[in-house]
Amino acid sequence: MYVSVLPEPYLKTMIKSCIKASVIHCHKQNILLSILFIWLSQTLSAQIPDSIRVSDKNPEKLLKNVRFKEIVQDGLNIWQDDFTGHFAGIDFGLNFLNEKEPGFPDYDIIRSNSLYINFVQQSMGIQRSRNTIGIVTGLGLQMKSYRLDKNTTLQKESSGQVTLQSLFFDSNQKSKFSMVYATIPLLIEFQIPVNHYANRIYLSAGTFAGYRISSHTKIKYRLDRKREKLKTPGDFSLNDFRYGLMARAGYRRLQFFCNYDLQPMFRKEAGMPDINPITVGITILSL
Repeated sequence: MYVSVLPEPYLKTMIKSCIKASVIHCHKQNILLSILFIWLSQTLSAQIPDSIRVSDKNPEKLLKNVRFKEIVQDGLNIWQDDFTGHFAGIDFGLNFLNEKEPGFPDYDIIRSNSLYINFVQQSMGIQRSRNTIGIVTGLGLQMKSYRLDKNTTLQKESSGQVTLQSLFFDSNQKSKFSMVYATIPLLIEFQIPVNHYANRIYLSAGTFAGYRISSHTKIKYRLDRKREKLKTPGDFSLNDFRYGLMARAGYRRLQFFCNYDLQPMFRKEAGMPDINPITVGITILSL
């Protein structure tokens, strides 16, 4: 009986692929049979390179001479793709305030929301032979607003103190307090394959840091049946830097997140109580 013998590097690569296929689809006792079947199929059907030589040796004896430990010494990684985390995309959430004492004006929770545009993501797996645990970071923008009582707005005095101001233009006016932050997260993410390795439940947790880019108050009203708005930019004694905790979880298109600021919203000179913002929401577009 004559069979074709492939070069040793090519043979090792083929056998390693056979082993991985056997791990997924076969029992351990069938590994050798799977290797033999696929190896013989390849030698009969594949185009034979010029370097292939013909041998009359028994294929079983040839396989016995293969050092399997050298082939699989780096471990069997049946997931060949690199680790990919979950951060880039568009998130939408509702804003809450953890108020230890009253002082911040009343606000409408349903209309107080945040829009996140996370446009940069960097993922790094931390396992040697798997891709289910890794580190995720990136860069995004948070556009946050609080819908205040319609006749109330914030005003910063020369001393830095922030006071409440009542303004009335018409009975249907709207008042909003808005800010924009750049945000950088640092998360560790765990993934659990479900049915197919590409469909995974993921859980991630870590910290984030942010920097205030802008902030303003705005009142919309009507004057002589014309829409008008009074927009007042300023820092309102807000802390420029912020940091906190971030958690994310999801499966396929169903994804949730929660951010909790450890840094109070206002500086001490604002005269406002310690307020820690909380945002809870969903991912509406994953990139």
